[in-house]
Amino acid sequence: MISIQRKILTLTTVVIVIMSIIWLTLTFYNYKSQVKYNDILNRYLVLNDVSRSSNQVITDLNNYMIQSTPENLQRLENSKKMMESARYEVFNVRNEENNFTLTNYINLMDSLIETTDRLIGLERDSEAAVKDLAETTRISNYISDMTLTLIDMELKTHEPFYRGIMEQSIELVKLAIWMILLTSLLLLLASYWFSLSITRPVQQLTEAASELSKGRFDKEITVKTNDEIAFLAKTFDHMRTNINNLFQQTKEKAKLENELQQNKILLQESHFRSLQSQINPHFLFNTLNTLSKKAYLEGSEEISDLLVSVADLLRYNLKQIDRSVTLREELMIVNQYMEIQKARFTDRLQLQLDIDESCIDVAIPALTLQPIIENAVIHAVEPNVDGGVITIRVIDMNEYVRILIKDDGNGMSEEKITQILMERQVQTEGHSTGIGFSNVVKRLRLFYEREDVISIESTIGSGTAVLLKIPKQRGEKHD
Repeated sequence: MISIQRKILTLTTVVIVIMSIIWLTLTFYNYKSQVKYNDILNRYLVLNDVSRSSNQVITDLNNYMIQSTPENLQRLENSKKMMESARYEVFNVRNEENNFTLTNYINLMDSLIETTDRLIGLERDSEAAVKDLAETTRISNYISDMTLTLIDMELKTHEPFYRGIMEQSIELVKLAIWMILLTSLLLLLASYWFSLSITRPVQQLTEAASELSKGRFDKEITVKTNDEIAFLAKTFDHMRTNINNLFQQTKEKAKLENELQQNKILLQESHFRSLQSQINPHFLFNTLNTLSKKAYLEGSEEISDLLVSVADLLRYNLKQIDRSVTLREELMIVNQYMEIQKARFTDRLQLQLDIDESCIDVAIPALTLQPIIENAVIHAVEPNVDGGVITIRVIDMNEYVRILIKDDGNGMSEEKITQILMERQVQTEGHSTGIGFSNVVKRLRLFYEREDVISIESTIGSGTAVLLKIPKQRGEKHD
């Protein structure tokens, strides 16, 4: 069996060998031309350095003659060193064509250096100094002119070389084009043969996969090849025999999950409906009994108001428990509940409100405040002969709204606080509405997906304070 890896390695080796031969050939000819070109360029640079250094010497010499400071003298010495260094490099430029001219060129450089050394020891305003300064300028101009002459001679000397480079470049381009065309043709033929050995069996596997996608699991998959694709085809055929069973199992699992989800939804609805149906008959009985006594003792106007409050409370309880409401609506239903309770307790029950109006549009689960107020009425106000005061404060805390519900009753034990916060059912009095404190805790935590949304502080004999932290922003899935 010839593996696909071996085929790829063979083709890659052939390509690398051909491209290496082309690259080595072009690199060899390019290297020869580059060496010659660099040598010529270096000759031009040496001549240019001589001209530049001579001009720098004249500049620094003039500066020194104008102001003979140690700094100017040091600059002049540096320029002379550059001039001497360039002089030594000039010897490498010598050939038969420029031998005579180059000798004069070197003599001029020696004269410039000698004259400069002589000037340093003369008085600046002396006649000899002025004369030598003019002489150095004239020598520098000669050096510049002779530099141009030497460069012109170099250009004429190497003109055949430049023409040869141009002709050689044209021939190399032609050779490269023919080699690329020939190599491309060979690679196309090799690639076509190589691709057929891979794509043909892959195409057969693709057709088999297409049949499987249409649900046809009875057609056997056969691929005629001598590489790894044959093993892949056998594995694919074996997979075909198992897909149908797996598909059936998946359908059954999806059906079970759908049924489980439906049951979960029904269970949740049942839980909500059970909360809706938890209005205690004793509460209705006591309320109606109170209304009847009020009707006997007083006129019908207050009874009408109480009946409206009871109706609103029942309507709110039955329709709103499965969705969110605003804090404004919750406070309104708390007022309705307190109106009903004040009919029982008269002046023994007092409600104090301290509400920040900017917070009353925040979202909150329905029937959150009323069960907490009811718990305070039953356990804090009713047992006391003098009644009690219930306080509700709503404060804006920037990122959340703080709701404090406080009573001045006998307080709550640690055990009962733990039961409520752990969402355990607490035994309630018979005349409550039936929507317990623990249900409020559970719904608040589910609604906001956080545990610290409610806390209870109480001391025996000092009353109870319930603190709600209502976030202003909530996820969309809860809305």
